Amino acid sequence: MLSQVVELIENKQSFAITTHVRPDGDGVGSSLGLCWLLRSLGKDAEVVLRDAIPVSYLTLPGADEIKQISEVNGKYDAVFVIECSDLARPGIEGLESQVTVNIDHHSTSEHFGTINWIDATASAVGEMIYNLCKAIGGRISKEIAECIYLAIVSDTGSFHFSNTTDRTLKVASELIKVGVKPAAVSEVIYNSYPWSRIELLRQVLDTVRRDATGRIALMRQTVAMADNAESVDGDNNGFVNIPLAAKDVEAVLYMREVKPDTYRVSLRSKGDINVARVAEKFGGGGHKNASGLRVEGDWDELEARIIAELSKAIDKASDAIEYKDAEISLI
Repeated sequence: MLSQVVELIENKQSFAITTHVRPDGDGVGSSLGLCWLLRSLGKDAEVVLRDAIPVSYLTLPGADEIKQISEVNGKYDAVFVIECSDLARPGIEGLESQVTVNIDHHSTSEHFGTINWIDATASAVGEMIYNLCKAIGGRISKEIAECIYLAIVSDTGSFHFSNTTDRTLKVASELIKVGVKPAAVSEVIYNSYPWSRIELLRQVLDTVRRDATGRIALMRQTVAMADNAESVDGDNNGFVNIPLAAKDVEAVLYMREVKPDTYRVSLRSKGDINVARVAEKFGGGGHKNASGLRVEGDWDELEARIIAELSKAIDKASDAIEYKDAEISLI
């Protein structure tokens, strides 16, 4: 709970902050925003990650101070674990021996922390860090604002996704008043990619197709594609959203080969189609319209199984809409 997080911060001094492997905008921005908040309160704080952050985020305040580690060295009063479904997600050894604070906005997150603050109504963990700052009486500095604004913009798709609420926009407005330049943040997120991303996108788009119904778009990325493009983790961020631009496409399945018979899978959907429930059936999770999982097995067979579950989710959403329409017609 938020009150427990506030109490911990007020009574302790030394903190580390981490997020999941292959960190994204919300993970990086929220971690740095929290770090700046803790330091403004006179606390000792540092961000520690297993993987390097995407190049475009290196302009964030404090990004140059992030430490890359594979194991926790030393004892902190607590370690904040940002946007992780479980304690294995950061990919860092030794976290199990630490006091951990689990901060997440995914309803599928396990309550693995010593303290668990889960808010599924928040658009991003960045929004939660803003709420923490207000709750603890901290001042929203320009550094904090820039970091958590990027976190929010990243996880809402520039306020395009369904997790955007009136509260999200109010928080964004407050951050802009502090000094955030929305156009500059958009430049960082969308116009600062290396050419390897374009080359990888070219290859991935060659695989795009639809299922027999036309409602589900499918994309594949092989290890060979990534090697040919000389790409790095993060170059494919956002690829999964591209087919959703087609009017008739209601869900997208994007499978990325990690090694033979092992895949990272991203799922996206429109409206009331709940892909989080689909992901959960394969050991994953996430948001209603944006989820992911990791699976092993035969590529074609796994794809067929996931398509079948996506089809059920689409039918379920359609049935719910028809039922509501029928109720209205009876009034």
